[in-house]
Amino acid sequence: RDEGEAWLSCRSPGKPTLYGSLTRRGLSTEGVPDIAASEGFVVGEVTKKSILISCPHENVSTKFLAPYTTFSRIHQKSITCLDISSGGGLGVSTSTDGTMKIWQAANGEIRRLLEGHVYDVNCCRFFPSGLVVLSGGMDAQLKIWSAEDASCVVTFKGHKGGILDTAIVDRGRNVLSCSRDGTARLWDCGKSACLDVIADCGSPVNGIAVGAADNSLNLGMPEEPPSEREIGTEGKILLLAREDKKLQGVGLQSRQPVFLFDGSDAFNCCTFLSSTYILAGTQDGNIYQLDVRNTNAPIQVVHRSGAPVLSLLPYRDGFIASQGN
Repeated sequence: RDEGEAWLSCRSPGKPTLYGSLTRRGLSTEGVPDIAASEGFVVGEVTKKSILISCPHENVSTKFLAPYTTFSRIHQKSITCLDISSGGGLGVSTSTDGTMKIWQAANGEIRRLLEGHVYDVNCCRFFPSGLVVLSGGMDAQLKIWSAEDASCVVTFKGHKGGILDTAIVDRGRNVLSCSRDGTARLWDCGKSACLDVIADCGSPVNGIAVGAADNSLNLGMPEEPPSEREIGTEGKILLLAREDKKLQGVGLQSRQPVFLFDGSDAFNCCTFLSSTYILAGTQDGNIYQLDVRNTNAPIQVVHRSGAPVLSLLPYRDGFIASQGN
């Protein structure tokens, strides 16, 4: 907007952060915004879609891009969780406005309102089919919804505290959840029953991830034969990001501990990069990369800022992390 201002910061590792601002001073004759930067920053090329900013003192530059599309009508308040269906056609999201909605990814048009949780909905994700949604709420309930008619097909009860994260095993005959009550549970969707408590940590479990384990890893043997209702748990490892500063690996079928890693602060999230490498993020801003075959020392610890690491996602040869700043 004219006379509108935007804040800038330039950070180089080990140096104080430089702060500045941009101001728009009308339009040029070609209809492109005329933008000026405060001391220490220089505005380069400006188009209707991008602004190039450099910081000569640090010899760096960044191109800021305009959003491709913005959906501002789906929720009224902060978005807390979202997922896109495998085909890319639908999105599902939850918000602090108390709603969970399914919308078209192409244009943001709201398709369904999923109503039935009491209190906040913490997490939502599509099943691989893209026709069904799994959600978990502060009401300690796990629910499965039809994306086609918004009906709640199944409600799982058993947790004693709010559900903080979920995971889907293979095609979704079984699902997993973790909770403030310190447990991770395995559920049978067909019979809407809890198959087992996979882990009881005595401390809230903030995030979970399930993945195929490297063949050389000993996942342990189950104490009794698994139920025939358990589909696809063999050879899988479950990661638990715990509030008590521990990251735990458990054999999904055996329920046996595989490793326990001590971090610098509460773990908020975890994910698999491959069958060997995993990532986990902490409240004090550390991202640990570990090899599941030997978790004594991390392969690397990435620390960009002290802001909490809230989510991690593998992407191409690396990963994307979101932080609380």
